[in-house]
Amino acid sequence: YKQALLKEAAQLVKAGVIDETEDIYYLTFEELQEVVYTHKVNDQIITKRKEEYRLYTKLTPPRVITSHGEIVTGAYKRENLPSQAIVGLPVSSGVIEGRARVILNMENANLSEGDILVTSFTDPSWTPLFVGIKGLVTEVGGLMTHGAVIAREYGLPAVVGVENATRLIKDGQRIRVHGTEGYIEIL
Repeated sequence: YKQALLKEAAQLVKAGVIDETEDIYYLTFEELQEVVYTHKVNDQIITKRKEEYRLYTKLTPPRVITSHGEIVTGAYKRENLPSQAIVGLPVSSGVIEGRARVILNMENANLSEGDILVTSFTDPSWTPLFVGIKGLVTEVGGLMTHGAVIAREYGLPAVVGVENATRLIKDGQRIRVHGTEGYIEIL
């Protein structure tokens, strides 16, 4: 379906109706259908939705939110950790060292065998990336979230719920993930 829609979008670009094929991502299916039939689009809708998307990507999701919408805050209380440790929740045991790859969306995923994935969160579309990595760090998550479950299934050390992980850990840095104890060290 996506390929068919993008093919139609390419025709709309060629006809000068939209500026780029990705503009269709900012329309509902019904709106896109109308644009295809009429060859007319409200550019303000696309521009407004692009701006909203840019604003939403700058937001930081809360570490924990209940099914009732309550945001739970707090700090990890751990003893005997290295002074520079970045603390999170231990969700998949083991200790691993490697190159951190900070990836905020799948389109920019450029992983090599043995990298450690550092991201905001994962969902089922990220599962293919788990085949080549050797560890996981996420900003959001708990024991039963996607990344934690898949990391355990693949036997990858993982720490989740690491506040600001994608800012504290730089892409390409060597890190050590302590999946059993729930912390990360920058080497």
